[in-house]
Amino acid sequence: LQITVKDIEDFEKSYKDSEEELADIKAAYMDFEGDMDRIMESVLCVDYTDEPRIRKIIEQAIDSGEVPSYKGFVKESKQKMLARKRRVEKEAREAEKTKDELGLGGEDDLKALIQSRNKDRKREMDDFLAQLEAKYGNNAKKGGKKTAAKKGK
Repeated sequence: LQITVKDIEDFEKSYKDSEEELADIKAAYMDFEGDMDRIMESVLCVDYTDEPRIRKIIEQAIDSGEVPSYKGFVKESKQKMLARKRRVEKEAREAEKTKDELGLGGEDDLKALIQSRNKDRKREMDDFLAQLEAKYGNNAKKGGKKTAAKKGK
């Protein structure tokens, strides 16, 4: 049985906002006692853009008394939310990079990837040279003169 991208997309469409998803969200909320990091990781077909929707579902379940109110959820700090968002965005960028590396994107994507890679390499090399200069800066210059002087003799 071969699963295609279309199969996955169809499942996503039928799953989102379904009774099954609702049950999964509530179960994850209970299992992880309101820890949004773990809830977001465990519910199928969600990415960070779904978080407000997931939160609303959980808040409604708390209000209606279907699930208890966990401090981890109700009093989650802004920092934790931001950290999750940043981590997920970074993962998305890495996934995009991998997709391009595997040639799943178009030709232009590959060209852009190579160019960005070259920029990254150049930046890394510049950083490395700057670190060397900072570490050995003055000594290297003195040393250079000495070796040049020895050659002259």
